[in-house]
Amino acid sequence: MKRFWKAVSVVAEDGGRAVQLDGRPLRTPARAPLVVPTEALAEAIADEWRSAGEDIDPRAMPLTGLANAAIDRVAPARGEFAAGLARYAEADLACYRSDWPPDLVERQQQAWDSLLAWGRRRYDVDFSTTSGLMPVPQPQATVEVLSHTVAALDPFRLAGLSPLVTIGGSLLAALAVIEKAMAPDEAWKKVSVDERWQLDQWGADPEAKAALENKRRDFMAAARFLELLD
Repeated sequence: MKRFWKAVSVVAEDGGRAVQLDGRPLRTPARAPLVVPTEALAEAIADEWRSAGEDIDPRAMPLTGLANAAIDRVAPARGEFAAGLARYAEADLACYRSDWPPDLVERQQQAWDSLLAWGRRRYDVDFSTTSGLMPVPQPQATVEVLSHTVAALDPFRLAGLSPLVTIGGSLLAALAVIEKAMAPDEAWKKVSVDERWQLDQWGADPEAKAALENKRRDFMAAARFLELLD
């Protein structure tokens, strides 16, 4: 898509803030007006459109993409979307450990033991861990509490939570970010332990390094989206 507008503005609308291009509403792919809950998020989305070049690159507009997802995908099926994310409570990354080599075992312990400890304190639940290949069932109370926590989120927070969970593989780390119990950069370091260890072992393979950086970029963009909702 080519750039077709000159001015980008933010206006009050329907209890939120709408982004306009040359005075006309910016719309989602499903043609709904792009109206977001906070002025901070609206201004950040507007800045993405102000900074766009002549050829529009959606990858340079992550906040717009997440807002589109909240409106077009999450809001019409909020319960189903939340349930899909809540399933990560049954197989959180932090519960699946390596038993070799010792260096990786230690790195996982340092990163994930504190995450599980936070989850136990915050939600008054317990977690089962394993170093085997077979899935380990989590206590039913744990699954229910975390599922209820996710189900209580609004469509915009669910849209922001989704990349944190799916990229990192840890619902606990994502919840720690959304509850401001953990800085996004700290959460990223925890969920990327295995991949960073692989790079340390085998050297900085350009493709693997680029893939990891792309995941980090998307993870941090989702964290910023959530921050702008407050």
